[in-house]
Amino acid sequence: MKRDYPHLCEPLTVGRVTLRNRMCSAPLGATDITAEGSPGPRTQGFYELRAKGGAAVVTVSELVVHPETDGSQMLRLSLKTPGQLAAFSFLADAIKRHGSVPSIELSHSGQYAGTYMVDKKGKQGLCQYGPSDAVRPDGLPVKALSQEQIADIVAAYAQAAALAKRAGFEMVMVHAGHGWLVNQFLSPYFNKRDDEYGGPLENRVRFAREVLTAVREAVGPGFPIELRMSGAELFDGGYDVDEGGRIAHALEDLVDIIHVSAGSYQFGFSVTHPSMFREHGCNVYLAEQIKKHVGVPVATIGGLSDPRQMEDILASGKADLVVMGRALLADPDIPNKVMANRGQDVVKCLRCFVCMAERAVTQTRRCAINPRIGREIEGMDVVPAAKPKNVLVVGGGIAGMTAAATAAERGHNVVLCEKEAELGGILRTEQALPFKRDMYELGRSYARRCEQLGVEVRLNTPVDAALADEIGADAAIVAVGSEPLALPMPCEDGARVLSIDDLYLDGAEAGDEVVVIGGGLTGSECALLMSQRGKKVHVVEMRDGLAVDANVRHRPILLAEVEGAGIDVVLNARGKEVRRDGVMVTLADGSEQLVPGDTVVCAIGQRSRSAAVDALRDCAPSVRVVGDARRPANICTAVYEAYHAALDV
Repeated sequence: MKRDYPHLCEPLTVGRVTLRNRMCSAPLGATDITAEGSPGPRTQGFYELRAKGGAAVVTVSELVVHPETDGSQMLRLSLKTPGQLAAFSFLADAIKRHGSVPSIELSHSGQYAGTYMVDKKGKQGLCQYGPSDAVRPDGLPVKALSQEQIADIVAAYAQAAALAKRAGFEMVMVHAGHGWLVNQFLSPYFNKRDDEYGGPLENRVRFAREVLTAVREAVGPGFPIELRMSGAELFDGGYDVDEGGRIAHALEDLVDIIHVSAGSYQFGFSVTHPSMFREHGCNVYLAEQIKKHVGVPVATIGGLSDPRQMEDILASGKADLVVMGRALLADPDIPNKVMANRGQDVVKCLRCFVCMAERAVTQTRRCAINPRIGREIEGMDVVPAAKPKNVLVVGGGIAGMTAAATAAERGHNVVLCEKEAELGGILRTEQALPFKRDMYELGRSYARRCEQLGVEVRLNTPVDAALADEIGADAAIVAVGSEPLALPMPCEDGARVLSIDDLYLDGAEAGDEVVVIGGGLTGSECALLMSQRGKKVHVVEMRDGLAVDANVRHRPILLAEVEGAGIDVVLNARGKEVRRDGVMVTLADGSEQLVPGDTVVCAIGQRSRSAAVDALRDCAPSVRVVGDARRPANICTAVYEAYHAALDV
């Protein structure tokens, strides 16, 4: 078979283990952790799905090696806890029975103990330890580890590695990046020690060498050890990529793979986990530089989801393996699709951070475009229907396309009607935003999927009861979406007011100074776009915060982008009148202010197309309303509702 992606599909031998391809699954945390720190059945299903999708290595995370100095709500492994070893054994077995190599990440958070606790106040009761005495940005004191404690932690790494091997894991990853404890010792910013663990580089790598040496002694020869490190810390006072190369060179004799990430949790979450505002593969250059200093295989990571880009990375010699995290939540089958020359069918990650935000809020997992994530064991797989039915889907946005594709995959006869000339719905507007191009591409991917599954698509076709009756649907899924709210204030004659659709779909040009009314997620993104186009931009928001509807991971990144763009934000302001020279607003204290501008963009929200919904409530024996047609929300809600509506037919 001729491979479209020969380098991605090439096997690689590390230690005594052969990886079936060059595509690996990054550590992604656990979804259900017991009070004792054991992985629950949902965690097993979560990681098994990555193995079913064809990943060469599936790495489970994070296993806390020394809870005494790293109290947190993460995984633990001890023989003292009944059933814990068995839980990890079942997890390792679930991964390797599909041909993947099960690996586990050995971790110590150091001074960032408690990072993943949902109850952030709980951190107050923890002891934060690091290489040196310090005070965290949140005011919590950090205590320097004694040499006795360091020795205990080194021994704990070895014990955890030995137990992981005993449980059936065939590889371990030592986390030495992102500002975690090993990285804190490596970093001149965090490490201010004056003993043999601090000062010059040969001292700062001592702890890492001791950890890796102990792990090797525990697992024996031929058992692969992967070192995860930040190629550069990318903040003032941290080490740069040149020193990152020296660190890698100083440690390579103890490891089989060097996995090059970037940055530090404290100083750049959107660098370590590239946001939609960064280029895909933005951290690959670090792996390329580190590779010049070492002879062991180098893995790269950072917003990778396009098979062609990943193939080019390997073909050009920038790295030897590619690692994906969020991409394999959006589409767990990327490796299988690549191996089968179906790279064009990959559904790409939106980098919207729904997955990470959900973990921080509810301790579960969710993906905006893959409703199975975190719920893999709940019987949500697509299975053939006992009896094929005629299914009418009304609306060709993401909810409608999800419902249509899922119903067709189950074997139903599906007719999808869309009143516009193109599928995609609100996703079509994202084409105008460079940083949301992936969302526009998602619409195209789903349109292609509907075609491949044999969905009959009728464009320029509004649906009424008569047409539904003519189609003879046994079930209808109504996904007619929402429409923009109109400005609830007077507008002076000659004032220029545009909607989001005017800007994004119809190509309307704004003037030199723009006022965006509505500072939610849509308004904030519009303001960014206008700023990128060289406009002077003001945002008027009636609430006391910007983008409050954005998730907890994406919002700080978006706010930083808005601040960096120099956008003027007026909060607690209610629009009173749109004038030709701007918007008159009423502030919280009752005073009035003119926010100047020659163009006003309305971004105050959406409302369901309730009239269209009401007209179709009796159009079939079974009718479900999903997505924005039910209630304006977000893409995650729309996909989830549509998927389940199709499963229920």
